[in-house]
Amino acid sequence: MPGWTAGAAVPTWDGSVKLIVGLGNPGIEYESTPHNLGFLAIDRIADDLGLEVRNRQCRALTARAVMGDEPVLLAKPETFMNLSGDSVRALVAKHGAKPQSDLIVIQDELDFPLGTLRIHRQRSSAGHNGIESIIEALGTQDFLRIRIGVAPDRKVEDGQRYLLSPMRKAELKIVGEMLDTTAEAVKTILKEGPAAAMNRFNRKAEEEKKD
Repeated sequence: MPGWTAGAAVPTWDGSVKLIVGLGNPGIEYESTPHNLGFLAIDRIADDLGLEVRNRQCRALTARAVMGDEPVLLAKPETFMNLSGDSVRALVAKHGAKPQSDLIVIQDELDFPLGTLRIHRQRSSAGHNGIESIIEALGTQDFLRIRIGVAPDRKVEDGQRYLLSPMRKAELKIVGEMLDTTAEAVKTILKEGPAAAMNRFNRKAEEEKKD
């Protein structure tokens, strides 16, 4: 993507870094499940940059990059979803990051229809175990979240089972489009700021809902 610098040209840095954390569960059995959209989003961003998220630190797979003029660290916690906060807290401490200004968490959201994306901050976990773990670990709700809707257009009796089951082919096509949108949302946040990104992407979601 224009304005994103691939790994080969990435300098080292000593100051603050933007942490972009995607939530999910490690293991091949979870790769294509709705609960792993955070991981999939990180992988999409890395692919666009020509990177692999494979360095290990703070119980997470990571990759360094520069997006626009911002040094960033892409991260996928390997703690399993319910303990995501352990890894995020360690990453925040290691890199001297401030959650309210330097942390972006990408999550799946069962309360939103598949294909919907919203950007929020200062929200409760809304029952999302990964977000709840991060809030408890950091002691604050004040960090930016990109919430990717995963609710299917069919009735689901067991939400937890659905989240951990492989997605259907038709759903994967929608997810592919959403991952592109998520990558664009991250770029907008870094280049233009959270308010501009919220205005653009949340308004788009509301307009699509009305249609």
